[in-house]
Amino acid sequence: MNEGIVVFVRAIIAFFSLLIFARVLGKKQISQLTFFDYTLGITIGSIAATMTTDLSSRAWPHWVGLTTWTVAGLGIDLLTTKSRFAAKYIEGEPTIIIMNGKILESNMRKLRYDATNLQQQLRTKDVFDLNEVHFAVLEPNGELSVLKKPELQPVTAKDMNITVPNTGIGIELIYDGIVVDLNLKQINRNRKWLRSELKKYGVKDPSEVFLATYEASGSLYVDKFKDKIQKPIVVGDFKGPY
Repeated sequence: MNEGIVVFVRAIIAFFSLLIFARVLGKKQISQLTFFDYTLGITIGSIAATMTTDLSSRAWPHWVGLTTWTVAGLGIDLLTTKSRFAAKYIEGEPTIIIMNGKILESNMRKLRYDATNLQQQLRTKDVFDLNEVHFAVLEPNGELSVLKKPELQPVTAKDMNITVPNTGIGIELIYDGIVVDLNLKQINRNRKWLRSELKKYGVKDPSEVFLATYEASGSLYVDKFKDKIQKPIVVGDFKGPY
């Protein structure tokens, strides 16, 4: 068989294997990489790449390797979920870097974490003045959690005894011109009500709508396929007053 076809077939197998295994392992592999997750991700990716291009060996052993590492990852996740002791040594644990406004140099030395790293990560949290920090904790995935001093924390509606309207995620009623009847039923509405509401936006038929959502406030958001915009505005072309 032609080598190009073999590589193509192996690539398809590797792609869908990785896709399935990544879904099995969950979003943690994407959003919260611990040392183990990082190693697991690199190894699985390396095996998949080898399976695709290494024509000197059969694809089957590589696929077994992919499966083994995936099962091992699931096993470790289960173990760390059930055992706090195992989680501490496999995933690591949070380390306090700043306590009561004081930097704990000994903890930083243990982690080989220097002042430059600290200041860099504080800036990503919109903290440019160390005097603002009450507590800072380095998480197992390398993220820095920051708690500002009480007097510098933002005032909330609760602090001001202000009642605010409920907020939530909008429910899609029309997607790409198609009415989502299940969602309409969820909010105790029907197509007759939807058509009546759409008329307020100058819409005669749901097929004219790209997206319509029912917001938590009770209002309707409608975006039509044909927006009355002559030409998209490019930010770089905008010349406003200085």
